[in-house]
Amino acid sequence: MEVKVFDNDIEKALKIFKNKLSKSGLFKELKLRRAYEKPSVKKKRKAIEARRRLAKVQRRRNF
Repeated sequence: MEVKVFDNDIEKALKIFKNKLSKSGLFKELKLRRAYEKPSVKKKRKAIEARRRLAKVQRRRNF
């Protein structure tokens, strides 16, 4: 991942970098890996995420 710094504006570059990391899902992955997740909990979480994604796609199609 790469972010270019213009006019020595490091604050703006850091903000853009953090936004890119967030969108890539890195922070979410780190949070999940901090502690052990039981297989049953993991399966349930994945099912909920899949339902959320499906609902989002269906909302976009309806417009």
